[in-house]
Amino acid sequence: MYSHNMVGSNDLEASKKFYDATFGAIGGQPGITDPKGRLIYMHNGGLFLVTAPIDGQPATAGNGCTIGIAMANPEQADAWHAAGVAAGGTAIEDPPGVREGNGMKMYLAYLRDPAGNKLCALHRM
Repeated sequence: MYSHNMVGSNDLEASKKFYDATFGAIGGQPGITDPKGRLIYMHNGGLFLVTAPIDGQPATAGNGCTIGIAMANPEQADAWHAAGVAAGGTAIEDPPGVREGNGMKMYLAYLRDPAGNKLCALHRM
């Protein structure tokens, strides 16, 4: 749906550790840094970026925003979730599992990254 998502972070080193672990758990490569200092991760044809705030103000997590990251299967979502918790993320919402709603079943796993951004690994059943 979107070509990329970007989140803010006040501590790029902590974010790099977290995202290197979560994307690494699903077969991704460590983040690369572009000329503007943003961390870039590639997954399923899309880009996920992490950046220090461009306006010089402290980064804040999106109020009510959840960034979904598509997974190939429930096992991949579980590996992503476990790696995120081990790398300093926080498990939130319900434990990972199948949810039904809007006429479909989805396997969901939720985390907050070290900067407070809400993330969801999801797999359509």
